[in-house]
Amino acid sequence: MLDREWPQESELVVCTVQNVKDFVAFVSLDEYGGRQGLIPISEIATGWIKYIRDHIREGQKIVCKVLNVDKSRGHIDLSLKDVNEHQRREKIREWKNESKARKWIGFVAEQTGESAASLEDLIFKKYGAFHPVFEDLVIDSEATLKKLDLSKNVADTLLHVAQENVKVPRVEVTGHLVLTSTLPDGISVIKKALKSAEPKIAGVDIELLYLGAPMYRIKVTAPDYKKAEKAIEKAANAAIAVMEKSGGEGKLIKKPKSGKSQ
Repeated sequence: MLDREWPQESELVVCTVQNVKDFVAFVSLDEYGGRQGLIPISEIATGWIKYIRDHIREGQKIVCKVLNVDKSRGHIDLSLKDVNEHQRREKIREWKNESKARKWIGFVAEQTGESAASLEDLIFKKYGAFHPVFEDLVIDSEATLKKLDLSKNVADTLLHVAQENVKVPRVEVTGHLVLTSTLPDGISVIKKALKSAEPKIAGVDIELLYLGAPMYRIKVTAPDYKKAEKAIEKAANAAIAVMEKSGGEGKLIKKPKSGKSQ
């Protein structure tokens, strides 16, 4: 959401159907304080429509695309037919998350005596939304709290609420590190290489397991595959660099992606 007072053209918005006429449907925009919008019959569905109520009814929760916003007249024109099923599901999911996040902010405000409005304004200015900050608090609390620059009481309460309510999906990427050295102190070199293969990366867990010389299993758990792939490459490259600097060898053999875990 780019503007908390008015939606933007082409934005997807969650609406509640208020009144259905023969050639138009009137809705309220849930994310914008109940501002009124209208959907002409031509934007209800593709093709010819015999009865508008076959496609839309009062009380229904729908997702629309914003066609035009006239702030001076207070008019918002919407389209229902321009939103596909995937967009609808994703928008509803986002809307539900934002609704929960605003309740959590209200709880933090209640517990700390901070103004809920000021907290919302601060978070919105930094993130443009409310739920992502709670995800970031779980993934990398130190950097997120530094970015928000809150008092200790508010920061601690916000972090506690995030940890109690948000479970960020996790993915795993695994591979085998093959490390070899012909030096007399080769074991020490390999230990040093393995230690370097566990860099500290926010939101990422790295595990190493000895499988039998010269093979070591490396498992990276991260919020998404992009971050996991970068982390496993960084960890492996660090170990390989130590081996090669000492005249040894190293390589990473990646395994197929595994599914999501919690």
